[in-house]
Amino acid sequence: MSDKAVDVLNELIETCKDGEEGLRQAAASVKSSDLKSLLNSMAQERAAFAAELRQQVRSVGGSPEKSGSAVGAIHRAWIDIKGTLTGKSDHSILSEVERGEDSAVKVYKEALYKSLPAALVTTVNRQGQTIKSDHDRIRQLRDAKAATSGG
Repeated sequence: MSDKAVDVLNELIETCKDGEEGLRQAAASVKSSDLKSLLNSMAQERAAFAAELRQQVRSVGGSPEKSGSAVGAIHRAWIDIKGTLTGKSDHSILSEVERGEDSAVKVYKEALYKSLPAALVTTVNRQGQTIKSDHDRIRQLRDAKAATSGG
């Protein structure tokens, strides 16, 4: 695998780690126990995605990313969000989660346009589809909260 492919995987690992942390923070901040459960489940899913990507990097002799967001502003949305959740309504928190998920969806889509071996394309596409599905579910929950709370 090329160094470029390892770089792409490391960017996805960071995106997953940022998402995991942001989702855990959101779960700790929402009032609804159903939302807490959903957000914690999504956070665990991101941790599993990062672990899967780390294993793929190791399997080709690369070094998986271990530090904070090294790749720049595109997926810093989650980091910016984490500090703003305390004391907000569930609707506001879901809006912030959706924004973070927007960023993750974008990073995954962009990764598919880079030169990756076929096996990695399959993994990245599968994970990206799950993140997109999660994003859409969060948006639906946010819209439902807005409808029931009047905003």
